[in-house]
Amino acid sequence: MGKTNIGWTNETWNPVTGCSRVSPGCEHCYAEALSLRMGWSAKPWTNQNAAANVKTHHDRVNQPLSWRTPRRVFVNSMSDMFHPLVPDSFLDKCFAVMAQASRHTFQILTKRPERMLDYCEKRGVGLPLPNVWLGVSCEDQRRADERLPLLLETPAAVRFVSLEPLLGPIDFPLPCDGSVFWGGLHWGIIGGESGPQYRPMQVEWAQGIADTFAWAHVPLYVKQDSGPRPGKQGRLSDALWARKEYPA
Repeated sequence: MGKTNIGWTNETWNPVTGCSRVSPGCEHCYAEALSLRMGWSAKPWTNQNAAANVKTHHDRVNQPLSWRTPRRVFVNSMSDMFHPLVPDSFLDKCFAVMAQASRHTFQILTKRPERMLDYCEKRGVGLPLPNVWLGVSCEDQRRADERLPLLLETPAAVRFVSLEPLLGPIDFPLPCDGSVFWGGLHWGIIGGESGPQYRPMQVEWAQGIADTFAWAHVPLYVKQDSGPRPGKQGRLSDALWARKEYPA
C-alpha cells in the first residue's frame, strides 16, 4: 500500500484485501501471488476460500484524508472493491472518504460490474462523484461483451476499461457505428500479462485496439508488453509505447 510502480496511477489504497477468481484474467493474479507470499492470505483465492481471504480494514478507510498532495489513487489494488463479501455499509464509508478527499482522483477497477451498477443505483444520492473514475477489467472478447455494457449503464464521472492482461483480440464498435458506446467510455488501459508464467499477447491485438481508440478520440494508456517483468516495452513499437494518455 502507498507508492506504486503501476504506471497509470500514483498511489494505492487498500481498505479491502483478498478476492476470489472470476475469469481467466485472474489465473496468474499478481495480488494473489503477493498476498500468499507475504502471508496476508493463507489460502488460494478460490470461491471456497473467499470468506477467509476477503477482509475489510476499517483502520485504513481514512488514509486518503491525510494525503495533502493531490494524486491519482488506485483503490483496492489487492482486491475487488465490489466483491460480494464487501458490505454496502463498508462501501458507504469508502465513498464518503472519497467525497471528502476531493483533491484526489480515485480509480476503481472491478471484474464485477453488476455489483458496481447495483450499488451505484441504490446509492444514487450524491453519485457520481466528480473525482471517482469507475472501470472494468476485460481480458478477452467474451468479458468485454459481458462487462462493458454494465459499465456504460453505471453513473460515473469517468468510465474506463483495463484490457490487462490482454489474452485475445477484442473488437470494439467503430466510432461511426457506436456513438453511444464511445460517448460513454472515457479512457482505456492496455497491457500484456507479466510474470514467470505469462501468457503471450499478440502485438496485433494491442495495435488494433489502439487504432480504434485513436479513431474514436478516446485516450489510451499503453502499460506493457507481455513478458516475465512488468512495465516493459518489449515488442511494442515506439509509437504504441508512447501512448501514455489520460482523460482530460
